[in-house]
Amino acid sequence: MTLKAIAITENLFDPIASKAERYDKGAAIRKTVPRSSHQEWTAPEDREDPIAVLIKTSIGRIEDLLPIRYRRMIESPFAFYRGAAAIMATDLVNTPNTGIQLQLCGDCHLMNFGGFATPERKLVFDINDFDETFQGPWEWDVKRLATSFAIAGKWRKFSSKECKEFAWQVADSYKRHMLEYSKLSALQIWYADLDLAELIELGKDEELKEFQQKRIKKAAESTAHEKEFAKMTYLDGVRARIKDEPPLIYHPSGTDENYTLKEAKLIHRRYVESLPEDKQVLLSRYTMHDFAIKVVGVGSVGTLCGISLLMSATGEPIFLQFKEARQSVLEANVKNKPKYSHQGERIVMGQKLMQSASDMFLGWTNDDRGRYFYIRQLRDAKIKPVIEIMKAQNMADYAKACGWALARAHARSGDPSMLSGYIGNNDEFANAISKFSVSYAHQNELDYNKLVEAVKEGRLPISAEI
Repeated sequence: MTLKAIAITENLFDPIASKAERYDKGAAIRKTVPRSSHQEWTAPEDREDPIAVLIKTSIGRIEDLLPIRYRRMIESPFAFYRGAAAIMATDLVNTPNTGIQLQLCGDCHLMNFGGFATPERKLVFDINDFDETFQGPWEWDVKRLATSFAIAGKWRKFSSKECKEFAWQVADSYKRHMLEYSKLSALQIWYADLDLAELIELGKDEELKEFQQKRIKKAAESTAHEKEFAKMTYLDGVRARIKDEPPLIYHPSGTDENYTLKEAKLIHRRYVESLPEDKQVLLSRYTMHDFAIKVVGVGSVGTLCGISLLMSATGEPIFLQFKEARQSVLEANVKNKPKYSHQGERIVMGQKLMQSASDMFLGWTNDDRGRYFYIRQLRDAKIKPVIEIMKAQNMADYAKACGWALARAHARSGDPSMLSGYIGNNDEFANAISKFSVSYAHQNELDYNKLVEAVKEGRLPISAEI
């Protein structure tokens, strides 16, 4: 059964039915969508050319930055996968679907998880990228996350058996923790988070544990904004300015296609209006001094992203990151009508729904040219995964952590009892997901080879190495 064939979907929590009834309802879905069916991946004959999908997703991006986007994607099949959420979204439509829907991350790969500080200054582990968040089939996030481990594992030159094991651990962890969440009240689920320090303590690799603990200590001690201020700014007379580091950080040139500081301040003012009143009061202590374009990530390259420097009257800085909010790659592939006409609001609300705690400055805004944005702090004790130094056991532990975090995020907007009922207690679902991940990893490699070919043929421009 595919999404195209489903007329009615389950996307609302039934407050009247008992946990046992909802569990049984989930288990009953196995009769029409067997858990083993999730192992299936066969590219349809009419599958859209992946390079055509990439080109389509480049429409509206900053033309001068597209060569950087393709340069980053051509680095490896894993880098390609990180920038190919739109390709996988069109493929997932053709996979088995239980009809249970909830809030999705939409681009759920292993590099979109990490540690960060909550407004209460607690370090937690969670999903940290929601550009593609939308309501859709819960399986899609699980499959994209598990597949990312299979692809990253091969990139790291782990064995095929180990790569499949990483993917299996994602689904198994998701299953085990979803069952735990199904036993909690809705309020208990809302309070739940993953303490980063405790998560690291669960690891068995003492060398990596020590490395991560040092990173936590450094993140907790550092004053991020002052640190970035010293590194990223210079004095232009008496005014602090952001340093240009083209092509990755630069000021707009002043052409009709770019923004003036006056227009940036208008966009900032609209952003402040989207925040709760207490945060509006806080930001009223600061004024915008400068802004610049800043190229970030893989999938976001070419969208209008940047940083703005705010200063208080006494000289304390705050760096905010603004990111262009485009239509989710999921929207065209599901039947749900969007809840929000403002793409920035879609991202902010999806993030608040899925994360255990969100950035206190998270808000949305727009310009007068039809562009939407969301804004957050540039960095706030963020700790990214360093998979380049991970051994096989570290990768397996990280897969478990990501599966756990995803289960917690899904339990907030979905029905954990129904999901647990469908997944069950045995290994059938995890086995299926691991097999799918291996198959789709192969598909991703074929698509990556097409990217390499398209670059060689001159269909896609790439920049010099930067």
